[in-house]
Amino acid sequence: MSGGVDSSVAALLLKQAGYEVEGLFMKNWEEDDGTDYCTAAADLADAQAVCKQLGIPLQQATFAAEYWDNVFAHFLTEYQAGRTPNPDVLCNREIKFKVFADYAQALGADLIATGHYARLDRVKGEVRLRKGVDASKDQSYFLQAVPEERLHNVLFPLGELTKPEVRQLAQAEGLPVHQKKDSTGICFIGERRFKDFLMTYLPAQPGDIVTPSGEVIGQHQGLMYHTLGQRQGLGVGGLASYAQAPWYVVEKRLASNQLVVAQGNQHPSLFKLCLRTGEVFWLGQAPAMPMRCTAKVRYRQPDQPCRIWPAGTGLCMLFDQPQRALTPGQWACLYQGDRVLGGAIIEETADNAEALAA
Repeated sequence: MSGGVDSSVAALLLKQAGYEVEGLFMKNWEEDDGTDYCTAAADLADAQAVCKQLGIPLQQATFAAEYWDNVFAHFLTEYQAGRTPNPDVLCNREIKFKVFADYAQALGADLIATGHYARLDRVKGEVRLRKGVDASKDQSYFLQAVPEERLHNVLFPLGELTKPEVRQLAQAEGLPVHQKKDSTGICFIGERRFKDFLMTYLPAQPGDIVTPSGEVIGQHQGLMYHTLGQRQGLGVGGLASYAQAPWYVVEKRLASNQLVVAQGNQHPSLFKLCLRTGEVFWLGQAPAMPMRCTAKVRYRQPDQPCRIWPAGTGLCMLFDQPQRALTPGQWACLYQGDRVLGGAIIEETADNAEALAA
């Protein structure tokens, strides 16, 4: 129970279906900086109000130490290496469907349920993860690294519903959170500027901002504060010898600590055809390769047709069309239709498959 409308309606539906339901509110970040950016206290109050109305008990647990060790430490290491991680994928694998699931089992739970917009099929003892019906809210991307064996005792009550239907159910039941806005971003960052937050853990490492040809046009405070495709916060513009078009990050040169920028949202330097991943987390048995499938390299991206083949413990992926801002550190989620095959972290990108093999 997060205090949001999704987990609240999930609990409502389970109770209506005859399950014996208990809520568990987990806190994954210690608010020790004297700020009020994380809404944990307000969210807890909402979860308590919903559970009281539904007539179900609410437990509380803090997994801040596990979150720091298994999610946040990786988050910092990746940014320090100039990459852009997605902590939500790791949080699901390491916390929600591992630490939280084990804790719930220790309390006596037979099943766990969350408010994710995703579906599960159970076929001959195998659990298959599928996209949620609501394409605009499908969250299967964030579940791509959860081991298949961790999904056997899981329920996703919202998988067949759309977000408007969920809000209608909450309103019809008079739940106090029926109009509550969806949470965005990472709780421990909240409404702070992301760069300001990151600077408290990773000190500045200034360097040059350059054009693809190598001309110095500005200074950056650290490659870790920027990501590929970024437009805002570059501090360049109004250069006499250039047009007034906006600048975008197209490359991070770690060896020389240079941030490469170019003008235009569709600049050729932003597009790559291939990528290589690290270890693949298959949901079930690995398929025979090479094979064709589709992939998402970021949340809510339309499925992109591609061809995949093994590369060590990872994969090489060749897309049918060039992909904008393929970003090392992000996750590539593999699909066959609406079924999730698995996923892996992007390690390297290239213009062609030969460059990856070099």
